Amino acid sequence: MLLTPHWVFDDYAAVTPDFLRAHGITLLLTDLDYTLAPKSVREPDDGVRAWLASLKAAGITVAVLSNNRSPARVERFCAGLEIDFVGHAQKPSRKGYRRALEKFKTPPEHTAMLGDKLLTDMLGAKRSGVLALMVEPKGGAHTAWQKVLHTLQEPFKRGCAHDERTARR
Repeated sequence: MLLTPHWVFDDYAAVTPDFLRAHGITLLLTDLDYTLAPKSVREPDDGVRAWLASLKAAGITVAVLSNNRSPARVERFCAGLEIDFVGHAQKPSRKGYRRALEKFKTPPEHTAMLGDKLLTDMLGAKRSGVLALMVEPKGGAHTAWQKVLHTLQEPFKRGCAHDERTARR
């Protein structure tokens, strides 16, 4: 099913270099807002920095694939991280995914998408033929719309064959 992720994790740190290598992944595309940090956080914390360093050391390229129309937020977050980004990706359209695959010269079968939303990140990943890795949103749900969205996403996450969330075991 197009809305069911391949894997679900508690957060980005659970997606390890060993996991990615075991699945043949050499390019990890990641959403920014609510995936790596809450939208209100402008710069990466030490946890994000350490995680990215471990992926780089393992030879895995990481790039942010963002729907942000202005590059300002993504540029500020990525500054000093030694990772690139593809902005205005228009997820779930395949356009942004194709631009990223071309930019990093990586085929879909060696690419994964890490994100927190079914209707953008997971749907786009599955439509593009890349491994769909979903995480619980960083910072949780604050607005009424976010609470509704999280509730609607839960059955699809529970239907995932590989639910690695510790709270669900």
